[in-house]
Amino acid sequence: MKRDSIDINSNDNALFVTSRCNNQCLMCCQPPYYVDDIDFFYDKNIKIIDSADKNLKEIGITGGEPTLLNERFFSLLSHISKSLPYTHIQVLSNGRKFSDFLFTLGFNDLIKNQLLISIPIHSDFAGDHDKITQVKGSYDQTLHGLYNLGRLDVPVEIRIVINKMNHTRLPKISSFLYKQLPFAHFVSFMGMETTGWAIDNQELVWIDPYEYKQELEIAVLELTSCGVNTSIFNIPHCLLPESLHPYAVKSISDWKVTFFNKCMSCKYLTKCCGLFETSKIHSQNLKTHM
Repeated sequence: MKRDSIDINSNDNALFVTSRCNNQCLMCCQPPYYVDDIDFFYDKNIKIIDSADKNLKEIGITGGEPTLLNERFFSLLSHISKSLPYTHIQVLSNGRKFSDFLFTLGFNDLIKNQLLISIPIHSDFAGDHDKITQVKGSYDQTLHGLYNLGRLDVPVEIRIVINKMNHTRLPKISSFLYKQLPFAHFVSFMGMETTGWAIDNQELVWIDPYEYKQELEIAVLELTSCGVNTSIFNIPHCLLPESLHPYAVKSISDWKVTFFNKCMSCKYLTKCCGLFETSKIHSQNLKTHM
């Protein structure tokens, strides 16, 4: 989200750092623009940080791909840390740049417990991941980046954006994450925001969340039984089996969440994440629980 100031009452304060990205994910809700905008957003974001309330609980770093700032990526994080020492910083990244260990060493100059780096893994299988990102070799770079973050004890969240191309593999992805990435602090399974390229590629990526609820149930319950902190984002309660309700969180930003009329009398209304107002496609299986 592009904001000119911080709203301390919002659940989504994020610094947009660039429109550029080195992936081209088929379901990207904010497709990249290849323009030279890094200096513009960097200067703008420094001013936003300097004017922010010191009691701000959390701030996000997003784009595009934030690590395309190169050395300014760590300069920005350092500036936030010094200006807002009690604010948690969450970075949304594809993780590829962290495969460069010398670059990743920049985290050693930061307070790591103030950070969370959120990185998507689209499959346990490289071919599927690369097909979704449309970049050959992105899977290997992302995994290498994750291992480098693990070596440096940088807190990591793994995100799985569920779509038509990976939903059948959710149980396999779950097992893979537990065995291969045990240092991850969190795992989040995420419903799609169907806008941007998710609409252009809807035949490839769109699937009603109701259709993958069994695979999701297996994946989530397996991870949680192994002690992994697991959450479900962006999927309404009525599309999930009751066993998954404890893991479904109110995840959609306050500026783009909506509820349909049928939702207003549902007993899960106050707990449910709701729907993306920005989405062009919604499930046909939404229902009211009385």
